[in-house]
Amino acid sequence: MTDSTGRIGLRPLWVLTRTRVREFLREPEAVFWVFMFPALLAVALSFAFRNQPPAPVRVGVEQAENAAVRAEALAAAGHVDPRVLPRAEAEQKLRTGKLVLVVLATDPPTYVFDPTRPESRLAQLEVEAALERGAGRSDVFVARVQEIREPGSRYIDFLLPGLLGMNLMSTGLWSIGFALVQQRSGRLLKRLIAAPVARWQLLAAHVLARLVFLTLEVTALLAFGVWVMGVPVRGSVASLALVLLLGGLAFAGLGLLIAARPRTVEGVNGVMNLVAMPMWIASGIFFSRERFPDAVQPLLRALPLTALNDALRGLMLEGVRLSALGTELAVLGAWALASFVVAVVFFRWD
Repeated sequence: MTDSTGRIGLRPLWVLTRTRVREFLREPEAVFWVFMFPALLAVALSFAFRNQPPAPVRVGVEQAENAAVRAEALAAAGHVDPRVLPRAEAEQKLRTGKLVLVVLATDPPTYVFDPTRPESRLAQLEVEAALERGAGRSDVFVARVQEIREPGSRYIDFLLPGLLGMNLMSTGLWSIGFALVQQRSGRLLKRLIAAPVARWQLLAAHVLARLVFLTLEVTALLAFGVWVMGVPVRGSVASLALVLLLGGLAFAGLGLLIAARPRTVEGVNGVMNLVAMPMWIASGIFFSRERFPDAVQPLLRALPLTALNDALRGLMLEGVRLSALGTELAVLGAWALASFVVAVVFFRWD
């Protein structure tokens, strides 16, 4: 294990990394979550975001004498799916999200909807225009419509980088955290430190082994998004690989840090949820973080998942150069280095 000078070399790191990889492959559940789950997620995405026209707006029309006329006018618009219902039933479906708007039988009509739902605002415009045309309104002009279907402007294009970031975070935190705590509770870590191996190498082996599987995992999801969903990669592939690698290191280091002290799987699971939950919500996985107040934006930009998602979207959708991502790379690098160093210092081996 030592070189000609008597110092411990890097060969133990390679041996430990290879051992971690073999241990992982012997766990069917872990293999499923790393390889099968991303594939199933990609298949679900292919159905959810397949090319199809938007669904008609579901609108309730209060049952009354004028209901048939109004329902006919709404159906003629082509973008509205009217349902004639008693008022109580219509309002109940509105509360449960089965309808986006209810038209009451008053004259002029009264629209009942939740103003905080964007689809309800759009439904109001569609319904109002359809009913006014049905009442004899003539349009002053008919505007021309130019539809944009360019890759990069769709929701799936926004979503895929967020899913890549979420995948890196979840796998880095849970796989490393659970593995280390299980080894601690089984007293395996206490035995390992008796070996002629530097302690940092014992922890680094977990990080390197995780990067092996993250490479395969992320490549599969990214390839599916590009080849099947048509998500663009406008920036450098090498830059994209570097950002993904740095993101993987950041979350692997964070996983080490979280697992540095807990003695039980239940304990580390609670800490990981506490750390990951703010990033799931506020780091821009499913919707833009710009929806949050300006006062908290500096805090959000300091989160590793925010930096990773912003960098991935910049490279994939905007084609920015790596030099333009200095802030994001600095945030990821700081989290990777600081987490690993602090984890090594405060790690509990027994």
